[in-house]
Amino acid sequence: MKNMFDIMKQAQQLQSRMQDLQTELETAEVEGRAGGGLVAVTMSGKGEVKKVSIDPSLMKEDEREVLEDLMVAACADAKTKAEAMAAEKMKAVTGGLPIPPGLGL
Repeated sequence: MKNMFDIMKQAQQLQSRMQDLQTELETAEVEGRAGGGLVAVTMSGKGEVKKVSIDPSLMKEDEREVLEDLMVAACADAKTKAEAMAAEKMKAVTGGLPIPPGLGL
């Protein structure tokens, strides 16, 4: 029975660390860039876009499509970085144990 108690205690500790990680990811930020830095997107660790920065040189009517493409690329870059950061933090919390999809972040 002691083993069961230890397992339950470990599960509670893991749940607490997961909640702390969720809070940390909400405040953590990553920056995605595109076009050599002409477009930058700042995103939370949970994937929420916080800020967009566009170089004034792209503010020309004939550059609209380029700007739109760069925005998509910068968002994708930021999302990739946010996911990598979340995975790294998750790995630290779980000690490298694989967490099934839906149980993690």
